[in-house]
Amino acid sequence: MVTIYDIAEKAGVSAMTVSRVINNAGRISEKTRTKVKRVMDELGYVPNQMARSLVLQETRLLFLMITDITNPFYTTLARGAEDAAKKHGYRLLFGNTDEDLEKENDYIDAVLKTRADGVLLAPAGDASLPHLEMLRRHRVPFVLLDREVPGMDSDVVLGDSKEGARQLVKQLVGGGHRRIALINGSRTISSARERLEGYREALKLNDLTYDEALVLETSFGPRSDLTVIEAWLDRMRPLPTAFVAGNNVLAVELMRALRSRGLRVPEDASLVCFDELASYAEMDPFLTVISQQAYQFGYLGMQMLLDRIQSRDEQAPGWRKIVLPAELIVRRSVRQL
Repeated sequence: MVTIYDIAEKAGVSAMTVSRVINNAGRISEKTRTKVKRVMDELGYVPNQMARSLVLQETRLLFLMITDITNPFYTTLARGAEDAAKKHGYRLLFGNTDEDLEKENDYIDAVLKTRADGVLLAPAGDASLPHLEMLRRHRVPFVLLDREVPGMDSDVVLGDSKEGARQLVKQLVGGGHRRIALINGSRTISSARERLEGYREALKLNDLTYDEALVLETSFGPRSDLTVIEAWLDRMRPLPTAFVAGNNVLAVELMRALRSRGLRVPEDASLVCFDELASYAEMDPFLTVISQQAYQFGYLGMQMLLDRIQSRDEQAPGWRKIVLPAELIVRRSVRQL
């Protein structure tokens, strides 16, 4: 195995000089730097990343933790995070929790074992607090995405879930709908709570009565149970003329349940939701959606994380919250009554 001493001998410099070139530290002439790098290439030298990390107290590794890899919102978010990390010379590790606290705990353990420099994460829910406290105890910087956790002050990038829900309900009411149902994520998730609140506020503003029977609380991710959705539909008599889905995954699951009953969207039931569907849906845009800035969630969140990492040994800035506005995109999934 080639060592820095081999490189130093062939380049005619000290081992310390080689170390400074590898770590991009200290004052070295460009001529010497070029010569050392040329010798490194000739000998096929591969730096020992672990040793370098111990010296510099950094790994140049960051961790992105999301709750559902199948959701196009998160895949686009991941692209934004990766682009920002790469721009600043970091590599990105990835974890998918499926809103499962045990999986999230395993990934937190992986973060600590790999000595990642920071974490960008969408927490599973309010019960993620002990995991965030673990990161804080080990002085691992982190930024939250899409969800807040009560009891934990931190940097966070959010969407305006409450206003988005209000806009979706307003769109349905404008189409003449009065009996409007909501299928949503768990109330243990901050974004789901805000979407429920926006839904309730919009009903009240339009003189419509809130009915708990018209609200189904389930999982935002792939763990949502189609049989639970079907049972919910069976209980509602008459069936609502319109539905609001808390995210795109739930919208697809609901359409499947309606189709199994021979019902079509929008002919038999109107449907609106948060977030775009997969990219192939662009070939035939169909659903009226609240489109969130998924790429910016990841890109801005990563920028905030890098700022926090760089200021760790200095006077750290106060906690920052970015709330990204969303856009209502009207398509063909709402029938005018």
